[in-house]
Amino acid sequence: MAPMRTELLQAEIAEHLARAAEHLREGRLVAFPTETVYGLGARADDGAALAELRRIKGRPRGKPFALLIAGPADLERCAAPGPAARRLAELFWPGPLTLVVPDGGGGHVGLRCPDLEAARELVRLTGAPVAAPSANPSGRPPATSAQEVLAAFDGLIAAVLDGGPARVGVASTVVRAVGEGIEVLREGTLSEAEIRQALEGEG
Repeated sequence: MAPMRTELLQAEIAEHLARAAEHLREGRLVAFPTETVYGLGARADDGAALAELRRIKGRPRGKPFALLIAGPADLERCAAPGPAARRLAELFWPGPLTLVVPDGGGGHVGLRCPDLEAARELVRLTGAPVAAPSANPSGRPPATSAQEVLAAFDGLIAAVLDGGPARVGVASTVVRAVGEGIEVLREGTLSEAEIRQALEGEG
């Protein structure tokens, strides 16, 4: 099969954002900026798109994808958060924090509301949460620019939304929040100390 042509789109142009969302709605993969690193996105309710995302990333089948949501209010629509998750969302969203919370069906789901308007607008325009691991083949450093994304995925994905260099350049912190308890699964931009101090200050 011949490789596709990867479109280079500009995040600050409304028509380009709409074009990227169209790709996602129709089951194609799009890379886009967040404040942390570039994400490689697929519509979260499209099984074929998720399978292609897993293949392109080289991601093990048992490792789930975190989902990006358009706003903090979507936490309640996409999961069954407890008190700790709600407090963390109030404190750190939009921002570089991924919350792993009960999904209401006996499992868990990772959710993040990114602190970049273009990323949130892309999710809004898609009309569904977007599975968005970092834009790099598994085992390699996350891409922090559109050029780094193209170096890895040109011809393999539908489009790259160029928002310039990622502002932070470090992946999000991942916290499991169940009931009143939290567990830091991965330290990223936010340290465990910052998170626990913020929660204690709310208590």
